[in-house]
Amino acid sequence: MSAPNNNKAAELRARFAASLCEGHSSGWLAAFADVPREQFIPVFLRQDERGEWNEVSAADPCYLETVYSDTVLTTQLDEHGVPTSSSSEPGLMLTMLDALDAQVGNTVYELGTGTGYNAALLASRLGSDSVVSVDVDPELVRLARERLAQRRLRPLTFAGDGAKGYPARAPYDRVIATAGLRCIPPPLLSQVREGGVIVAPVGFGVARVIVPDGGEAAGQFLPTPAYFMPRRAAGRRPDFAGLGFRPVERTSVPVQDVLDRLRFPLSLALPGYHSCSWRDDEGDLTGVGLWVDDGSTATAHVGGKVRQIGARRLWDTVEELASIFPEGTPAREDFGLAITPDSQRAWYREPDGPSWTLL
Repeated sequence: MSAPNNNKAAELRARFAASLCEGHSSGWLAAFADVPREQFIPVFLRQDERGEWNEVSAADPCYLETVYSDTVLTTQLDEHGVPTSSSSEPGLMLTMLDALDAQVGNTVYELGTGTGYNAALLASRLGSDSVVSVDVDPELVRLARERLAQRRLRPLTFAGDGAKGYPARAPYDRVIATAGLRCIPPPLLSQVREGGVIVAPVGFGVARVIVPDGGEAAGQFLPTPAYFMPRRAAGRRPDFAGLGFRPVERTSVPVQDVLDRLRFPLSLALPGYHSCSWRDDEGDLTGVGLWVDDGSTATAHVGGKVRQIGARRLWDTVEELASIFPEGTPAREDFGLAITPDSQRAWYREPDGPSWTLL
């Protein structure tokens, strides 16, 4: 495999770091300027117009330019060709690190090591001894460790269930998650110091949670959209075949709303839901499918026909959201979290407004 041009990489990296912080100051600028992203992503995968995945490495044109762009890069697929790991958009990473507000002397726990790039940024600024990073995939952890060691960075990294935390190093001043979550994992709440901060993707947004000494933790969503790889979990497949035996219902909610306008609130109302869409030969949307891990499934056609099956009536949830948000896209920053040791709920505009149970 060809090695990237170091001089070109350094030049691109300097411009890249400056562009990420354009318009505001950030204490993370030096870390982005120092840590070579290409070292943590020697190969990434790009999908062509036929939907096939192809490897891109330093031998390919525009490899470095792509690495130093504000772009998510897919780095791993499962046996079905579905992405299971990626390097997030650096701009989103910076937004989350700024929200984390970690200072030298703080300890940080990271859920989701992935390529190791975010752990490298954390260790570069805070010191290796201040960072613990966990990933469910042992091979990803092995590769991340090797790449971190090349930079003489040695945060504690290991394979395991990141949602359980790492009590041996607790309490932490800060917790950051780089995998999509349905709620804030309760073990992490118990491992954060009083006044500590958790920044984590919940649904299709990023929540910033302040953890008090007892009582109810409070969180607010950042305005930035976020679509992280979900934590790996088993679940039943959609029952599209069974839908053929269900009666047809009617809806006036535009099918497109599920894919854009209502997408974020739907990720809170149906934590961990999955979706797909169908299009005709011209590329026009014809229908959408929704399902959750218990197998409950719904489909909706652009003509207004709906079918539902399973313990949960998923399209009924869509209808409820459409009534709460009759027009326009609700702003993520208008949503918050109320968290106790036993329950978590997302709310809209005020804690006693419309809300959805996450845990």
